[in-house]
Amino acid sequence: MAKHKVFISYHHFNDQAYKEELLRLNYLHDIFIDASVDTGGIDDNLSDDAIRQKIRDEYLRDSTVTVVLVGTDTKNRKHVDWEIYSSMFDGTVNKKSGVLVIQLPDTGCTTYTAAHGDDEKNTIYPENSNWVSVKTRADYEKRYPYLSDRIIDNLLQSDAKVSVSNWTRVTDDIEKLRFLINVTFNDRAGCDYDLRRTMRRANS
Repeated sequence: MAKHKVFISYHHFNDQAYKEELLRLNYLHDIFIDASVDTGGIDDNLSDDAIRQKIRDEYLRDSTVTVVLVGTDTKNRKHVDWEIYSSMFDGTVNKKSGVLVIQLPDTGCTTYTAAHGDDEKNTIYPENSNWVSVKTRADYEKRYPYLSDRIIDNLLQSDAKVSVSNWTRVTDDIEKLRFLINVTFNDRAGCDYDLRRTMRRANS
């Protein structure tokens, strides 16, 4: 598989160690090209459109896949929301990215969503022969209490193709991470993201 340029979105204060471990594994196994940069210096007083354009065209411009590392407080961080929104935005200069969600161990979440079809199901979750279709926001919120509203908005869109896995699944077998990044890249152009929600303006 070809390597793809990956932007890693995460809560810097809580989850820096997981980002560093992901980069260590990438160094050992040559999985992706790290395109991550710190978006923390953006002026909060800019308009939503200005923030989105700045992130999409300056910070994310070289990336094609955004990996969102989700811990217990990630959904409350405005910069993570800005990065997810900007990743999903199909700009004139820089096109939309694929989005892959990886839940971290402190969430305690072992459920998952395979948005890329049977190849993903068979490759990443071969032990599961009984897949359940989730249809409502309430069901998603129950399964994924630490995912942001924007991620759940897009899990509800069958054409958004956002997969959710967990840390041990992709780090115990690093080839699974390589596969997930690749299918996320391959399906990105066909993703129909829901971007109706306004961008978060404050942490909570």
